[in-house]
Amino acid sequence: MKKIVLVLIAASAFSCKTVKTAAETPLYEVLAERSTGGAQIRFYEIISEPNEFKMIKNDPALKKKIKPTDIDTSNFVILSAGEKSTGGYSIGVEKVTETSTNIVITVKETAPKPGAMVTESLTTPFTIVKINSKKEILFEE
Repeated sequence: MKKIVLVLIAASAFSCKTVKTAAETPLYEVLAERSTGGAQIRFYEIISEPNEFKMIKNDPALKKKIKPTDIDTSNFVILSAGEKSTGGYSIGVEKVTETSTNIVITVKETAPKPGAMVTESLTTPFTIVKINSKKEILFEE
C-alpha cells in the first residue's frame, strides 16, 4: 500500500508542468526606471543591434536582468525625459500593444503636482524597457 501511494505521489509530482511557454512571456519588461542618470535632452531610442546592445549589457545594474542572447529575440528602448529643474518628474510606459506588424509603446511622462515637496536639484529621468519582440516599434504619447 505504501508503494502505491509513493508511486502516485511521484507520478503527480513529475506530471506537473514547470517549463515556461511562449504565451507566458510578457510582451515587455521595465528593466530600469530612475530619476537621475539619463540624458539632458528628451529622446526615445530603440536598441536592436548587437553593437548598440553592449552599452546595456555592460551596465552593472542590468547585467542580472538580461542575457547576451536577448538581442536576437528582443529590442530594447531607452526613454529619456531630458533635464528637469526639480525632482518629481518621471518617464515610463503607460502600455504596450502588439499588432500583426509592429509594437506600439504609449509613453507617459509625469510631473510633480503643484505644491508638492520635491528635490531642488536638476534631474534627468529615464527608463529602459525590454520588448520581447523584434517587430518594428512605434511610439505614442
